[in-house]
Amino acid sequence: MSTAMMKAYVYHGPENMSLDQVPKPKILHPKDAIVKVTTSTICGTDKHIRHGGLPEVEPGRIIGHEFCGIVDEVGPGVTRFKPGDRVAVSCVTQCMECFYCRRGMYSQCVDGSWIFGYKIDGCQADYVRVPYADSGMHLIPAELEDEDVLFVGDILSTGYFGAEMGNIQPGDTVAVFGSGPVGMCAMATARLWGPARIVAVDIDESRLEFAKKNGWADYGLNPKKVDVAEELRKMTDGRGADVTIEANGFEPTFKGAISGVRPGGTVSIIGVFETPQEVEMNKLWIKNISIRMGLVNANRIPELITLIKEGKLNMRPLITHTLPLPQVAEGYDIFEERRDGALKVVLKADA
Repeated sequence: MSTAMMKAYVYHGPENMSLDQVPKPKILHPKDAIVKVTTSTICGTDKHIRHGGLPEVEPGRIIGHEFCGIVDEVGPGVTRFKPGDRVAVSCVTQCMECFYCRRGMYSQCVDGSWIFGYKIDGCQADYVRVPYADSGMHLIPAELEDEDVLFVGDILSTGYFGAEMGNIQPGDTVAVFGSGPVGMCAMATARLWGPARIVAVDIDESRLEFAKKNGWADYGLNPKKVDVAEELRKMTDGRGADVTIEANGFEPTFKGAISGVRPGGTVSIIGVFETPQEVEMNKLWIKNISIRMGLVNANRIPELITLIKEGKLNMRPLITHTLPLPQVAEGYDIFEERRDGALKVVLKADA
């Protein structure tokens, strides 16, 4: 009996990725599901992988971790889903039984801490195997399209996680360093806690304008034009931002988030760093600031889907380019070059 084949974008080593024909995944565990991918994205983490920035990713890995699809097959241990269901899928899988999962910290699940496109094969493919399908998959409401909920599995959950770690209080000033898709998701979800002002920080003026135009940010600050920390102090009677969120993973945004926060404030770090950063403890300890960081737990996907359904969140404007899966390599170039104002590049299954 011949093995069914499919298209998949495969990492073969730094600067070496290709669209290959590979075997279609199979059920390996009773709690697995096989999902036909209908819509996926290219993410910042994928860019890091492409250039060898995440050496844990092994050659032969299928890339991608943010996607929606239709359930194709379920294992005998899956009880909440059936073939034909439309689902959005968490980028991290969760066993729901270990020490960390029981505390909602799915990113640290001890059963492999599996992350699509990183520890297990990902979604830039025709099909993907989803471990622990009952806990990692979420039904898409009939009235919503893939594009409405596409980001709940990663960047919207990551933005929410960044805002949640900030412990935002009503009336706060929140500054988000990095106005890429993750940063804009952090701005949009920060609104849920009732801050008085949200400040976008980026050297790309067009992204600042985009964040303001969509109502995610109230102000935009460009470090090439102003002293951001000083401007934040001017807005807050000399204090600085109550909460800063670092959403880029680079030294300038890391330093900016720390210098821009007020004494007693919180720095929330959700950027993916490839290099070590220096923390000036001799200057920071006296400010009583809290620094929190981490990999997204994706434990609020049901709530985020409800917020989208009720019109409280709309991240569709982030989609600037849509390509069929066979053009995935071009999609990576568009994404990395920020061609034509690219923010999120979406990949669609062949019709």
